[in-house]
Amino acid sequence: MINRVILMVLDSVGAGASADAAKYGDAGADTLGHIFQSMGDHYALPNLANLGLYNLISLVHPPNPERIVGSFGKAACASSGKDTTTGHWELAGLIIKKPFPTYPNAFPKALIEEFERKIGTKTLGNVVASGTEIIKELGEEHVKTGYPIIYTSADSVFQIAAHETRFGLEKLYNICKIAREMLAGENAVARVIARPFIGEPGSFTRTENRRDYSVDPTGKTVLDLVKENGGSVVAVGKINDIFNGRGITEVLPTHSNNTGMVLTWDAVSNKVPLGSEPCLIFSNLIDFDMLWGHRRDVKAYARGLQEFDKFLPSLMAVLRDEDILIITADHGCDPTYTYHTDHTREYVPILVYGKKIKAGADLGVRKTMADVAQTIADFFGFKPMENGTSFKKLLA
Repeated sequence: MINRVILMVLDSVGAGASADAAKYGDAGADTLGHIFQSMGDHYALPNLANLGLYNLISLVHPPNPERIVGSFGKAACASSGKDTTTGHWELAGLIIKKPFPTYPNAFPKALIEEFERKIGTKTLGNVVASGTEIIKELGEEHVKTGYPIIYTSADSVFQIAAHETRFGLEKLYNICKIAREMLAGENAVARVIARPFIGEPGSFTRTENRRDYSVDPTGKTVLDLVKENGGSVVAVGKINDIFNGRGITEVLPTHSNNTGMVLTWDAVSNKVPLGSEPCLIFSNLIDFDMLWGHRRDVKAYARGLQEFDKFLPSLMAVLRDEDILIITADHGCDPTYTYHTDHTREYVPILVYGKKIKAGADLGVRKTMADVAQTIADFFGFKPMENGTSFKKLLA
């Protein structure tokens, strides 16, 4: 009997361009492969290799370990889109056929005017932009006028940047809530994101007080099933935001990969009191995507992977016999990709480890990331979910 599953999402750590990558402008993208290629023969992730990672990378230099202690595979995204919400929802069992709306030419004038009317002030921006660049460009004007900065990206996001002290953090959160209530129907973006920053003109920096306001999941997820069956769902990092709190019993907010790893270890080792079993500990490590992927910082991305690799033995050491660890991703964000700085449509790795399950099993190329949710439901003895195919038998 498996009583706990630890599901860790390395945000944006893709495993090579998916078959439909060209439709998304991402032909040839390969987050993991290109990091290994860029870092050279000396670069290695030995603990992830022991779980089978190197079997998923075509451009890897170090040899495979003699004995693989985990099972490995990769999964395609069956949903339309390549954003954070779409990827996480599919990992939890939902396949999104109609993509969330995006705004490559910025938001319609009428929508912005309605927002300004609701918050009682004008806004700045309304452009497609990098978050760090937009505060360089408009931060000083924002401080002078008090007008919040509105921008978007290739993702389905309505982002609001404001100075944390001059504008006020709670005020920023409040206008984000107004935007979330307003953005419905055809304008139901996946996330409204508060992007606070501090500093003076020429030295503005974003803070760790980001907050995401998501739409509710459009159907039942494995999180809902765990909760409905009397179990507990522990959300580490931005998981609570992505699912808008649905199906979650305990929230452990983080501000970095490091705190995400520490809090995951705390939860697994019972330093953080958890609810009843079955238990799903669902973690997201955001820095891969937010700090290194979008900013095309290959070296920092590579170092971040090594930090996670060094963390793995301590996590595996506190796993109980009845635990399963699943490491995966939600999409790609190839830091070497030169055509754009957005997410990349890639397969996601699936690495599975447990003391009572088979080691060295090749899980193959899964048609949907929802197979992860279906497998979790299968291990917990739930009825089959609507989407996905369980790979539990391959691990028996």
